[in-house]
Amino acid sequence: MLRINILKPAPGSKHRTKRIGRGNASGHGTYSTRGGKGQTARSGGSRGLKMKGFKRLLMSTKKLRGFSSLQKKASEVYLSELDKNFNAGETVNLQSLQEKHLISINAKSAKIVSTGELTKKLVISGIACTKGAVEKIQAMGGEIK
Repeated sequence: MLRINILKPAPGSKHRTKRIGRGNASGHGTYSTRGGKGQTARSGGSRGLKMKGFKRLLMSTKKLRGFSSLQKKASEVYLSELDKNFNAGETVNLQSLQEKHLISINAKSAKIVSTGELTKKLVISGIACTKGAVEKIQAMGGEIK
């Protein structure tokens, strides 16, 4: 018969609490597992350091030897990929490129690069193109809006 006074915790489920601040011989003395001085030694500082004001600092510093931009680059699409995936007369825009899995669903912008050949007349709307791509698209009778 199961009674409450017979129940015992499962073996290994009980842990002794870590006793900190009981001298250096305990292994948890001096800083009591709170590290050195600074933000992490203070109350509230243990919840992850915040990069407060970092963007403003980054924008205000001079970029003498270049820097990685905060803006995301446009996804590149080749003319040869457009030629394979689109039929003549179709409209190419951000949504159609995402539907045909030529760019990521999360992509905010795209750019058509003149790599490869185009053999169809396509209508490009709302997408950036390189000079070479514009020439090839217009040569095939396509238009860019």
